[in-house]
Amino acid sequence: MNRLEVEFRDIEENEEYIKTISKVIDKCFEVENLTISKLYVSVILTTPENIRKINNQYRSIDSETDVLSFPIFEKDEINNISNEIEEALGDIIISIDRVKEQANEYGHSFERELSYMVVHGFYHLMGYDHIDEHDKTIMREKEENILAKLNISR
Repeated sequence: MNRLEVEFRDIEENEEYIKTISKVIDKCFEVENLTISKLYVSVILTTPENIRKINNQYRSIDSETDVLSFPIFEKDEINNISNEIEEALGDIIISIDRVKEQANEYGHSFERELSYMVVHGFYHLMGYDHIDEHDKTIMREKEENILAKLNISR
Protein backbone atom coordinates (compact mmCIF):
# COMPACT_ATOMS: atom_id res chain seq x y z
CA MET A 1 0.00 0.00 0.00
CA ASN A 2 1.44 3.34 -1.02
CA ARG A 3 0.92 5.67 1.94
CA LEU A 4 2.24 8.74 0.19
CA GLU A 5 1.66 11.05 -2.72
CA VAL A 6 4.32 13.72 -3.28
CA GLU A 7 3.82 16.72 -5.54
CA PHE A 8 6.51 19.23 -6.46
CA ARG A 9 4.90 22.60 -7.07
CA ASP A 10 7.19 25.14 -8.75
CA ILE A 11 10.32 23.42 -7.46
CA GLU A 12 12.55 20.81 -9.01
CA GLU A 13 11.75 17.16 -8.31
CA ASN A 14 14.17 15.49 -5.92
CA GLU A 15 14.31 11.74 -5.20
CA GLU A 16 16.12 12.29 -1.87
CA TYR A 17 13.21 14.39 -0.63
CA ILE A 18 10.80 11.59 -1.55
CA LYS A 19 12.95 8.96 0.23
CA THR A 20 13.12 11.04 3.40
CA ILE A 21 9.41 11.82 3.42
CA SER A 22 8.49 8.21 2.68
CA LYS A 23 10.51 6.76 5.56
CA VAL A 24 9.04 9.32 7.97
CA ILE A 25 5.46 8.67 6.87
CA ASP A 26 6.00 4.89 7.03
CA LYS A 27 7.31 5.19 10.61
CA CYS A 28 4.40 7.46 11.59
CA PHE A 29 1.90 4.91 10.27
CA GLU A 30 3.71 2.10 12.07
CA VAL A 31 3.86 3.90 15.44
CA GLU A 32 0.22 5.04 15.22
CA ASN A 33 -0.97 1.51 14.28
CA LEU A 34 -2.33 2.62 10.92
CA THR A 35 -0.46 0.07 8.80
CA ILE A 36 -3.55 -2.02 8.04
CA SER A 37 -5.53 1.03 6.98
CA LYS A 38 -5.77 2.28 3.42
CA LEU A 39 -5.07 5.83 4.53
CA TYR A 40 -2.48 7.89 2.72
CA VAL A 41 -0.95 11.34 3.02
CA SER A 42 -0.47 13.93 0.30
CA VAL A 43 2.68 16.05 0.64
CA ILE A 44 3.17 19.12 -1.51
CA LEU A 45 6.66 20.63 -1.65
CA THR A 46 6.61 24.21 -2.82
CA THR A 47 7.99 27.74 -2.73
CA PRO A 48 7.57 30.43 -0.05
CA GLU A 49 5.36 32.40 -2.44
CA ASN A 50 2.98 29.48 -2.97
CA ILE A 51 2.72 28.60 0.71
CA ARG A 52 1.99 32.25 1.49
CA LYS A 53 -0.88 32.25 -1.03
CA ILE A 54 -2.29 29.03 0.43
CA ASN A 55 -1.95 30.36 3.98
CA ASN A 56 -3.79 33.52 2.98
CA GLN A 57 -6.49 31.70 1.00
CA TYR A 58 -7.35 29.06 3.61
CA ARG A 59 -6.35 30.67 6.91
CA SER A 60 -6.60 34.40 6.10
CA ILE A 61 -2.99 34.81 7.22
CA ASP A 62 -1.02 36.76 4.62
CA SER A 63 2.43 35.48 5.48
CA GLU A 64 4.83 32.75 4.55
CA THR A 65 5.19 29.76 6.86
CA ASP A 66 7.19 26.54 6.90
CA VAL A 67 4.46 23.88 6.96
CA LEU A 68 0.68 23.76 6.64
CA SER A 69 -1.56 20.79 7.34
CA PHE A 70 -5.09 20.26 6.14
CA PRO A 71 -6.66 17.24 7.87
CA ILE A 72 -9.65 15.46 6.40
CA PHE A 73 -10.87 13.92 9.66
CA GLU A 74 -11.38 14.95 13.27
CA LYS A 75 -9.09 13.27 15.80
CA ASP A 76 -11.81 10.96 17.14
CA GLU A 77 -12.89 9.87 13.64
CA ILE A 78 -9.55 8.38 12.55
CA ASN A 79 -9.87 5.09 14.44
CA ASN A 80 -13.34 4.54 12.96
CA ILE A 81 -12.29 4.80 9.32
CA SER A 82 -12.90 1.61 7.39
CA ASN A 83 -9.76 -0.33 6.52
CA GLU A 84 -11.43 -1.27 3.24
CA ILE A 85 -11.65 2.21 1.75
CA GLU A 86 -8.68 4.18 0.42
CA GLU A 87 -8.85 7.60 2.08
CA ALA A 88 -6.56 10.62 2.29
CA LEU A 89 -5.62 11.49 5.86
CA GLY A 90 -4.98 15.00 4.55
CA ASP A 91 -2.47 17.31 2.92
CA ILE A 92 0.86 18.55 4.24
CA ILE A 93 2.35 21.53 2.41
CA ILE A 94 6.02 22.33 3.01
CA SER A 95 8.14 25.28 1.92
CA ILE A 96 11.46 23.75 0.88
CA ASP A 97 13.24 27.12 1.09
CA ARG A 98 12.10 27.46 4.70
CA VAL A 99 13.34 23.93 5.46
CA LYS A 100 16.78 24.92 4.14
CA GLU A 101 16.79 28.21 6.09
CA GLN A 102 15.67 26.59 9.35
CA ALA A 103 18.17 23.75 9.06
CA ASN A 104 20.93 26.38 8.85
CA GLU A 105 19.38 28.51 11.59
CA TYR A 106 19.05 25.59 14.03
CA GLY A 107 22.38 24.06 13.06
CA HIS A 108 21.17 20.66 11.94
CA SER A 109 20.85 18.77 8.68
CA PHE A 110 18.35 19.40 5.91
CA GLU A 111 17.16 15.80 6.36
CA ARG A 112 16.41 16.42 10.04
CA GLU A 113 14.46 19.62 9.33
CA LEU A 114 12.48 18.08 6.46
CA SER A 115 11.74 15.02 8.62
CA TYR A 116 10.55 17.24 11.43
CA MET A 117 8.25 19.20 9.09
CA VAL A 118 6.74 15.94 7.82
CA VAL A 119 6.19 14.43 11.27
CA HIS A 120 4.84 17.75 12.57
CA GLY A 121 2.40 17.94 9.67
CA PHE A 122 1.43 14.29 10.15
CA TYR A 123 0.46 14.84 13.78
CA HIS A 124 -1.64 17.84 12.81
CA LEU A 125 -3.44 15.51 10.37
CA MET A 126 -3.94 13.12 13.29
CA GLY A 127 -5.70 15.89 15.23
CA TYR A 128 -2.88 17.01 17.51
CA ASP A 129 -2.08 20.66 18.11
CA HIS A 130 0.25 22.89 20.07
CA ILE A 131 -1.99 25.79 21.02
CA ASP A 132 -1.92 25.14 24.76
CA GLU A 133 1.07 23.87 26.72
CA HIS A 134 -0.43 20.46 27.60
CA ASP A 135 -1.28 19.65 23.96
CA LYS A 136 2.09 21.00 22.82
CA THR A 137 3.89 18.62 25.21
CA ILE A 138 1.95 15.61 23.90
CA MET A 139 2.57 16.55 20.27
CA ARG A 140 6.30 17.22 20.80
CA GLU A 141 6.74 13.85 22.54
CA LYS A 142 5.12 12.08 19.60
CA GLU A 143 7.26 13.99 17.09
CA GLU A 144 10.51 13.32 18.96
CA ASN A 145 9.60 9.64 19.34
CA ILE A 146 9.30 9.22 15.57
CA LEU A 147 12.57 11.05 14.91
CA ALA A 148 14.35 8.98 17.58
CA LYS A 149 13.06 5.72 16.08
CA LEU A 150 14.51 6.86 12.74
CA ASN A 151 17.81 7.88 14.37
CA ILE A 152 17.35 11.42 13.14
CA SER A 153 18.82 13.76 15.74
CA ARG A 154 19.48 17.45 16.04
